[in-house]
Amino acid sequence: MQHASDPHDDEVLYDPPGPAPVHYAERALLGALLLEPALLADLEQLEADAFSNASHGALFSAMRRVPVPGPVRHQARPFWVNAVLEAALPDARGLTVSYMHTLISVCPHAGHAPAYAAIIRAEHARRTIRLHSEHLARAAADTALPDRATAALARADALAQHLDELSGRFPAHPGSLPRTTVPPAPAGGTDKEDLDEERMLLAGAAVWPSAIKEMRWLTADDFLLSAHGALWQCLNALSHRGDPVDPVTVLWEAQHRGLLSSELAPDEVVTLMSASAGSPEHWGTRVIERALLSRAGEVARRIGAYTDDPSTTVHQLITGSHRALADLTALRTRWHRATTPQATTAPRAGVAVSARAGPRRPGTTAATVRSTSTRRTAGRTP
Repeated sequence: MQHASDPHDDEVLYDPPGPAPVHYAERALLGALLLEPALLADLEQLEADAFSNASHGALFSAMRRVPVPGPVRHQARPFWVNAVLEAALPDARGLTVSYMHTLISVCPHAGHAPAYAAIIRAEHARRTIRLHSEHLARAAADTALPDRATAALARADALAQHLDELSGRFPAHPGSLPRTTVPPAPAGGTDKEDLDEERMLLAGAAVWPSAIKEMRWLTADDFLLSAHGALWQCLNALSHRGDPVDPVTVLWEAQHRGLLSSELAPDEVVTLMSASAGSPEHWGTRVIERALLSRAGEVARRIGAYTDDPSTTVHQLITGSHRALADLTALRTRWHRATTPQATTAPRAGVAVSARAGPRRPGTTAATVRSTSTRRTAGRTP
């Protein structure tokens, strides 16, 4: 009689990954210190919180607190091992005398303690940079924050300060740039409200072209749609040359730039530029703030990818993170010019600008301009 097979027989058992290399460095260092307590004097830069294993950190902290015995006393009896274990037990209940002797047995060479400590410090730097990048990513994505841009920039400043501190501990090496391939951003839909704000900006600039010269802080790359960014370039070109700016002249400029196609038809351009809109400065500030938050998220993902790559050295990690933050700084400078009182123009008479949504959106703008022109600007994410 055949028995029904167990449905779990064909399942692959979970095989957890083995310990990371830093785990072995921590055990080797602790074993070296248990063998030769005097080596602690050469490890002043190493702190207990640098250990990835809490029990290992508790042991190292106990070693800092317990008086180091003299060489003769240390050789005579295991006073040091017992005293360290007793001091560490309140913070690491799982420690045993057997594990202490295991640490001693797995240490390849006690004299290499400084090298083991350097490995621990480097991995701790990796973990702290990853933590800062996660804070930056959360601040940039948290819509519940009253001022997301300010919160994200504060996190970016904290990360930059941390990198400066690490730079003093880990001097840069020549060619210290990461070779990590950063994965693309996860796909996501484009918010219709964000697209409407871009359309309101373009329509407002066509009505008040004098504002275009005052908005040099806005570039085509700040737009979600490449078509919108290209039309902004058309408006800037007309303004720079001193040519008249209206829906027809913008359409003519768009034709010369090869922008008209099935995805951006002439009637769509005219309809978009003819819509009633409010202050272009208001909408421009909204567009560049969204671009700033998007860039902050991109920088956080880029740095996070560096930290997740085990082949990236701490020197490459610090240098690459500095480079990533520099990309955010450039956009931050333009955002600051847009939001400071000196850089903004007072609202024009008859143009109502509310703090939440700006001028009322016309119902025809979003409905008339076809969604087929939803090509994103290269490298931009919503």
